[in-house]
Amino acid sequence: MKIDAHQHFWKYNPEKHAWIEENMSVIRKDFLPSDLKPLLDHEGFDGTVAVQADESLDENEFLLELAKENPWIKKVVGWVDLCSENILEDLENYSDTVNMAGFRMILQGQPPELMADAAFRKGMAHLEKFGYTYDILIFPHHLEEAINLVKSFPNQPFVIDHLAKPYIKDGKIDEWAKNMKIISGFDNVSCKVSGMVTEADWNKWTKAELAPYMDVVFEAFGSKRLMFGSDWPVALLAADYPKNTGIVKDYIEELSEKEQADVLGFTAANFYGIK
Repeated sequence: MKIDAHQHFWKYNPEKHAWIEENMSVIRKDFLPSDLKPLLDHEGFDGTVAVQADESLDENEFLLELAKENPWIKKVVGWVDLCSENILEDLENYSDTVNMAGFRMILQGQPPELMADAAFRKGMAHLEKFGYTYDILIFPHHLEEAINLVKSFPNQPFVIDHLAKPYIKDGKIDEWAKNMKIISGFDNVSCKVSGMVTEADWNKWTKAELAPYMDVVFEAFGSKRLMFGSDWPVALLAADYPKNTGIVKDYIEELSEKEQADVLGFTAANFYGIK
């Protein structure tokens, strides 16, 4: 089974999707399953993991309904406020929902210290009890605090979205690489090989420019803890679906068939409980 482990759907709303700025006009429109399915079929993917793009409980219902209508949307990564006093009740509401695999908060715009906050940690403990996964969406300057987080919850399955968004456009790699190697030392942490083109120069990125960042994560995590994600449709800012997919497919050509299968599906299926 081949799985695109990270993509989004939305019905574009200027207020709800205020993060889609004026220079992102190409994605200022609706993106729904009917738009993605032909692309998946063309690239040989059997299914996807739909990830939240809006921080609301309504977003969860929207994605779960799409998954119900489209069986190839294998799992949903929704949103909850881990710092909320109602976190236990919110998580219980999804306990019988087969397609809800886990959750994420958009931490990239928050101070790293939020991951050490008592309320956040309490919410994370509840997440672990329910057996949900957690997607870590951060920038490189959050990595040191993320290391402390994953260390404190050794039984919680974590996955780092988009390689922790390294500063590819600026060519910065050393500090990010050091911390990615450290966080990979925790067996409960996986990583998504996704979102690279939008961290590079949208108009003139090259595969050669992206390769050193992939070198780091492939050496650090190995194929059993790496999963491909397209980050469609956000990635359309810099590459269409086939070109974006080709970055990873070309990179892993020299790996064994088993390792390629890990990255293109098995790791995601194992992590998110896809059968």
